[in-house]
Amino acid sequence: MTFSGNTVDYEVDEHRAYITLNRPDRLNAITAEMAREISDAVVAANEDETVRVIVLRGAGRAFCAGYDLKVYAESGEEHQDKVWDPIKDFRMMKANTDHFFSLWRSAKPTIAQVQGYAVAGGSDIALSCDLVVMAEDAKIGYMPARVWGCPTTAMWVYRIGAERAKRMLLTGDTIDGVQAKEWGLVIDAVPEEDLEEAVEKLAGRMTGVPINQLVMQKMMINQAYDNMGLQSTQNLAILFDGITRHSPEGRWFVDFAQEHGFDTAVQWRDTGRFIPDGGGSVPGEDEIAEMQRELAEKDAARKRSKR
Repeated sequence: MTFSGNTVDYEVDEHRAYITLNRPDRLNAITAEMAREISDAVVAANEDETVRVIVLRGAGRAFCAGYDLKVYAESGEEHQDKVWDPIKDFRMMKANTDHFFSLWRSAKPTIAQVQGYAVAGGSDIALSCDLVVMAEDAKIGYMPARVWGCPTTAMWVYRIGAERAKRMLLTGDTIDGVQAKEWGLVIDAVPEEDLEEAVEKLAGRMTGVPINQLVMQKMMINQAYDNMGLQSTQNLAILFDGITRHSPEGRWFVDFAQEHGFDTAVQWRDTGRFIPDGGGSVPGEDEIAEMQRELAEKDAARKRSKR
């Protein structure tokens, strides 16, 4: 299979396939097209007998900043009306999740190379890889856990256990590469200038191993996760994701994004502002101005402390 994509680049060199998310102007934000192209590129790499390892990376200053909320929140694409069809939504999100999880299901091992951000849906993609190497100052987390999302791949609990998964998903906080490594969420964290070299060294260690050995070791490990109910957990997460986006609070978030822009809606959500049960009225201009003043003061104080 030959691969050519609009949102994903693909190249092969030295027994490695490089899949590059390529929407740098949007911090490689996810669209349905990108999700499909990820899995198509994984298929191409698995069909190429010269490839032993797959490296997934992002163009520009971020790995992936999650779903493109300008499309899905502000413009309301794929957001259903008040009469919500959960099965229609499940099919759509199951397809995206399966595209991401082609990285996990890939017979050949996959490595994520993370700089900048791997957040929201971007964390789903990164954590679908077998191994993740982060820049020390990169951020990973699932902020939509605060409102408008549930991580559909469900990989947080499988990678760091129940308590730390709860710590992340009950707050929507992010952590940097150093802490992600300490927690065992990722295999390594290095200074950003050393990131590519670290990934190449790891990939190079694997490319000396015959393909059948790589495939069998990965298959055995993945089977243990399947035995623990990974697929059924994912099905529940996908269903819950649809509910969170069409609940009263989820509709409130979309209304917020459509009235004030998705950047402001995300800023309100991610900085810990109160989100009302049942939705309620969208914050007004005065409340938004107050939030932005407070954030500006905190930012100025942080800059002063670094002098």
